[in-house]
Amino acid sequence: MTKILVIIPCYNEGNTLPLLLEQLFLLKLPAHYQMKIAVVNDSSGDDTKWVAALYPVVLLDLSVNLGIGGAVQTGLLYAKQNGFDLAVQMDGDGQHPPRELPKLVDDYEQKKSGVTIGSRFLVEGGFKSSFARRVGIRYFHWLNKVLTGKSIYDSTSGFRLFDKKAIAIAVDKYPDEYPEPASLVLFSKAGLTIQEVPVMMSERLAGQSSIRNFASIYYCLKVTISMLFIFIRKLN
Repeated sequence: MTKILVIIPCYNEGNTLPLLLEQLFLLKLPAHYQMKIAVVNDSSGDDTKWVAALYPVVLLDLSVNLGIGGAVQTGLLYAKQNGFDLAVQMDGDGQHPPRELPKLVDDYEQKKSGVTIGSRFLVEGGFKSSFARRVGIRYFHWLNKVLTGKSIYDSTSGFRLFDKKAIAIAVDKYPDEYPEPASLVLFSKAGLTIQEVPVMMSERLAGQSSIRNFASIYYCLKVTISMLFIFIRKLN
């Protein structure tokens, strides 16, 4: 039996969480998969915590706001401590449709990659993000290729599957803030295989993105410094 934990980091996602969870409970994975869902409530100011408590999920309730990196790392720590073989990160805002999750699982079954990324840019259709964000994403694609030699076209995607080794690395060293691009440098340095799988994404159903200034020079500079720091830092 392969134990898989779906980690949903949430900050004020009380309106979108019910539909996401109901769709996940209807999901059909291969028979040898045992799926559990962990909702990480990142000190939300709405009713996210109470909504999650209505469902048969693991509720990891953070008393202070840690941001996306800390919330995901909390879920991955739970996965490691409870012997999960795989973990999947997906947003609580409806951008990552549960029906697309089997594509990540199928690709892992075939390739056994350390990290499998759901990419919106390898398939026609679906929501591609705003123009300004696409410019930023292209920049991080270029920077990641310079630092790691890998072409990851959707390096900011938060729809990811981690194997046991990736889970262990992330529990110890996952970047704190806006970690998706920087973590790819970390996983590459550790020798993990990283694969992209074409998926169809949707617009968020409600609320505001936590990365409202994605295309700003400040944000790009901050993430660039984080990626460079991970690149030059020793793993051990």
